[in-house]
Formats: sequence, structure tokens, C-alpha cells
Amino acid sequence: MIHHFFQLLSYNGDIAIREDRLMTSKPLPPKQDRFVEEYLLDLNATQAAIRAGYSSKTAYRTGADLLKKPQIHQLIDQYKMERSQRVQMDASRVLERLTEIDAMDVADILDDDGRLLPIKQWPSVWRRYVTSVDVSELAEGVGDERQVIGFLKKIRWPDKLKNLEMIGRHVSVQAWKEQREFSGELQLTHEEALDQLS
Repeated sequence: MIHHFFQLLSYNGDIAIREDRLMTSKPLPPKQDRFVEEYLLDLNATQAAIRAGYSSKTAYRTGADLLKKPQIHQLIDQYKMERSQRVQMDASRVLERLTEIDAMDVADILDDDGRLLPIKQWPSVWRRYVTSVDVSELAEGVGDERQVIGFLKKIRWPDKLKNLEMIGRHVSVQAWKEQREFSGELQLTHEEALDQLS
């Protein structure tokens, strides 16, 4: 079985298409081929096994076993690489996006009086990463005497602490790992070490 992968390449502004072929020694059985397709949806081996038609009772084990098969592993890696190239997302781009989120400042979307600017005036980073904007009317009175006295606007943006953790994991700052450095020689017998512990 031959799987085809297409990659867009850019040479001095010109676009070229390169075709890669992944030759598998023999075609995957239909269930395994379906497992690969399903796994790529959410990277959940158990759910992929169930959706591919394997028993839900043994799906956890089946999914794990299928991922260990070299032919399946190779095919998944190739599909993931092709998908990353298609969407132009790599580790550098992920870090760049995380850094943009970290630099978001609420003052960028407020006027000098602390009122929210119209969304069209927000910096593009805010428009891209805000997860929700809720607007509610504030009113007084009931029935015919009900009058709108203002609006309550709630904005939800990415969790900055979680974002910093993701940046910390992405680069080697080791901010959440205690680091100690020791020097010198240690010359204790096993018995001496036990005595000092007690």
C-alpha cells in the first residue's frame, strides 16, 4: 500500500509541491487503518480503538498495543508531520503564540476612563485569543417602567498562569524544578549515613 503526502515548499517566493510516498510492506487491515484515521482526530488511542470497531471493554489495551506496532507508529508520525506542514505549525510557532498571549495587557483594550474599547479597536492579539465576550443589560424597574441603565461586559482571555507553565515546559527554563548544586566529596559508610538519619 502506498500512502501519498503532499508538502508545499517555497523557493524564493515560488511555490512547489513535493510528493512523499510512504511505502508500507503490506496494507494495514481495515480496522487498523481506521484506527490510524480515528487516532489522528483527537490523539486518544482508547477512543480511536472504539471508533475503529474494537471492543470497548478492551479498547484501552488494544489502543496501546496498536500504537506500539512500527507500521502504525510510522504512518501516524507521517500523517502528523504532513498535517503540521499543511497548517505551518511547529514548535517555534507554538512558542511564538504562547509569548503573544503572555504579553497581552488589559490596558490595551480600555480607554483612559477605564471603559472597554470597541472590539474593532482592540489589538489583533486580543481579537485572536479572547475566548468569549458576554454582554448583559443592566436595567431598573419592571414591565413598561423597565429602563436600561447600562451594560455589563465580561471578557474571558487565556489563563496566564497556565500559559506561563506551557512556556516553561516548552523552553528549558526549568522554572518549576528545584535545582541544587553540590560540590566536594562524600565519604560516609552506609552505617554512618543511617546514624545521621536517625
